[in-house]
Amino acid sequence: MEPAPAPHHRFVIEKLQQVAEGKVMRLALFLPPGHAKSTYASILFPAWYLGNNSDRRIIAASHTGDLADYFGRRARTIVSSAEYGAVFGFGVDDRTKAAAQWSTAQGGEYFAIGVGGGVTGRRADLGIIDDPIKGREDADSEVVRNKTWEWYKSDFRTRLKPKSAIILIQTRWHEDDLAGRIFGEDHLFESGWVEAGDGEEWFVVNLPAIAEKNDLLGRPVGEPLWPDYYTREILEQERLSQGPRNWNALYQQRPSPEQGHFFKKEWFSYFDTLPAAEHLHFYGASDYAVTRHGGDYTVHLVAAVDGESNVYIVDLWRGQTETDDWIERFLWLVSYYQPMEWAEEAGQINKSLGPFVRKRMKETGIYCYRNQYASTRDKVSRARAIQARLSMGKVFFPRRASWLADFEAELLTFPSGRHDDQVDALSLIGRIMARMQDGVLPKPEDEGKTLDKVTLDDLWAHTDRNRPKRKRV
Repeated sequence: MEPAPAPHHRFVIEKLQQVAEGKVMRLALFLPPGHAKSTYASILFPAWYLGNNSDRRIIAASHTGDLADYFGRRARTIVSSAEYGAVFGFGVDDRTKAAAQWSTAQGGEYFAIGVGGGVTGRRADLGIIDDPIKGREDADSEVVRNKTWEWYKSDFRTRLKPKSAIILIQTRWHEDDLAGRIFGEDHLFESGWVEAGDGEEWFVVNLPAIAEKNDLLGRPVGEPLWPDYYTREILEQERLSQGPRNWNALYQQRPSPEQGHFFKKEWFSYFDTLPAAEHLHFYGASDYAVTRHGGDYTVHLVAAVDGESNVYIVDLWRGQTETDDWIERFLWLVSYYQPMEWAEEAGQINKSLGPFVRKRMKETGIYCYRNQYASTRDKVSRARAIQARLSMGKVFFPRRASWLADFEAELLTFPSGRHDDQVDALSLIGRIMARMQDGVLPKPEDEGKTLDKVTLDDLWAHTDRNRPKRKRV
């Protein structure tokens, strides 16, 4: 017995139904690998569509002819089954045997083609493009992306009848993939009705593997899309295996540039274990936002510097919460890391919130030196110092941190990305580097000594439970 459709399957089914009814003429489905988007949209739906529209024609494309044939063969098997005939009263025309090209007994047609293949002479009422990208090599090839785009415009679209529908199904490999070309560089790929670059109205279904803010299905932040199949543990392992770029693109549907413009991917260095605490000096920085659930995030970032002026990004908290919540997070980080200085931007936000921070510091007995930096220059200028340090390979990121993927994506899209809160906090770290006191070079007998394992496990798990207080030497 087949398992019942999961909530995201039911939502996809609802939108496919609306395509058949003419309520949605352009549908984009962006879901992570292995979540059955093709099963419903490229196999079950075409068979159902032809059963209810016996004289309609479908052109179905995938990145290669082999994959297109596979979808066509499975759809044909359904249409040729006795169960299908009992429901719709007809099946496959026995004179058509090919998986890639077959007809129903009532005159409907199904034609499968690889992206880039010829469709001259064909006409369709419904066009389906499922997984137009073969893999990372093709996704990163501008030549392949250009060819795919020209095929979509000149071959695929010109074969569709007036008032025909289009369904695009894919994971987001690249910011300039087919979806990126259709919707334009300014589109944030949020779910709902979206105007494409050519003015057409599309309904976008964007469902990341791990729920984020304003989830289309109403999932709380952090909930897996298909928890009965892909548990949080499985997805967490996949996040580590894939690395930040692939995880953000394929699983969270938020591709970022491979290189970046301001911060280059090739500059990023990583660490698995920190030097021992007695060899480090810790510093912090915050970028504040006032509005709960607003467009901006409050970010707290902690960095450590060793005896060779290497900077380690050791902890980060980011949230759209009430002021009292992020103040408690700040105090917790101060208590745990005991930083030598905490950097903030001077300005109206800090002036309005500063008294609340000072009040809680007195109440809790948790103190640190808070230093305000003027924000008169533009964001790019303020980020130059940390940009220079990154370019020299002197900034290290924790390879296993759960927040690393989002952080890297923001760095690589700066200064044109949707958010820059984490970059602003990192820029503050850059601005206090001239004041930083280097850590202590280890003695020969201390070589290889690292921060204790319990602390590291808690650090990179990044949970809300209380961590043991780190002892300073």
